[in-house]
Amino acid sequence: MSDGDPQALKRANIAAINLTVSHMEASFEATCDEIAVWLERLRSPASGWKLVQRATDVHIAREQGKVGLIMGWQNMRVIEDKLHRIELFRRLGVSVMQLTYNNRNFIGDGCLESEDSGLSLFGRRAVRAMNEAGVAIDLSHVGERTALQAAEHSQRPVLLTHANAHAVVAMPRNKSDALLKAVAATGGTVGASIYGPMCWDRNPQHQPSLADFFRHLEHIVRLVGLEHISIGTDLPAVRDLRSVDAILEMTRTRFPENVGAYEQAFGGGARERYLRECGSHADLVLVTAALVERGWSEAQIRALLSENLLRALDRCWSG
Repeated sequence: MSDGDPQALKRANIAAINLTVSHMEASFEATCDEIAVWLERLRSPASGWKLVQRATDVHIAREQGKVGLIMGWQNMRVIEDKLHRIELFRRLGVSVMQLTYNNRNFIGDGCLESEDSGLSLFGRRAVRAMNEAGVAIDLSHVGERTALQAAEHSQRPVLLTHANAHAVVAMPRNKSDALLKAVAATGGTVGASIYGPMCWDRNPQHQPSLADFFRHLEHIVRLVGLEHISIGTDLPAVRDLRSVDAILEMTRTRFPENVGAYEQAFGGGARERYLRECGSHADLVLVTAALVERGWSEAQIRALLSENLLRALDRCWSG
């Protein structure tokens, strides 16, 4: 989420972000209102944002001294059982849509549903409609079978915008090797994340660090190749971290399977949810420095930080 101020992102040299522009469980009306707020910001001559509709818009934003805004959301609940809403929201600027957020909806199961049912009949139609509308499909919080079937049915790349490897840390939000491979097979990317609970080794004496993040990153690279990896921080873009307290409370109370034990060990604030050394966009320079220390070339670092994801998004959005 963001409070609308792009200055911290500009100082951190962020070219563009995939921003969740509505609450994960927002109604149709509330989602429209929240998107309207962003459209109003974008219209302002003083806005530091540029709406990204095509991959080339990221480069244009950089040239204009702005931050590219890739509008996204994390739950298709807002469309209810109405496929035509996909095209509506694409025209409003939403270009990345996650199929489910942890729980079940009309499309399929989230990653916390124990039954792990697959993509519904409606869900298959939704995948087709998203392909036709030029919407990128995000599977980050989606259940295993639903995600695998979405990758199978999609005619365009699918994405894991922020997810780590279940083989490295077995927690519900992390993804199996089979799913990581399926995403790569579509031409999509896996956004390795610095989100603490997904990097944590379950030792309450060991707050996750950059070294834990690199265990996931390197596993994914070995598994699917460098061309299918990207960065997916899950960081809030706000001036005051207290402004995300309501979101933290929602995830704490509704989804304790993801964050309960972690918060007992390390605390429940927004800063504590991330790596020991890396808890803001400004800290991402430490990831780059660590890549250099590990022998990554400039071309490999550029691929990880931007080029791989932009190539996948271009295929999702074009046509």
